[in-house]
Amino acid sequence: MTLVLPEPIETYFIASNQSVAHRLKECFTQDAVVLDEGGHYQGHTAIESWALETREKYNYTAEPITIVHENNTAVVTAKVTGNFPGSPISLNYHFLLADRKIHSLEIG
Repeated sequence: MTLVLPEPIETYFIASNQSVAHRLKECFTQDAVVLDEGGHYQGHTAIESWALETREKYNYTAEPITIVHENNTAVVTAKVTGNFPGSPISLNYHFLLADRKIHSLEIG
């Protein structure tokens, strides 16, 4: 069975895994927020910087395994493999979509 993701979420994982952080602008709203590892990143510039730094630090890939819709949030569980202790691990990506784009993302 193939996992079907909403278009902005699919674009997020493709761009993230292919190390093309500049494509992330396509899937986030202008005022989007990302919460990851205790950091708060808001807006395209901050999100692009976060994506580039995270890619360089961990050289990771994230493979979506499941998606569950809870109210207005899509929770994607992904197998994340990279240069970090305990790799691979499963992480939950909490996406809030607005106007067919990601308005917020919390990873944990």
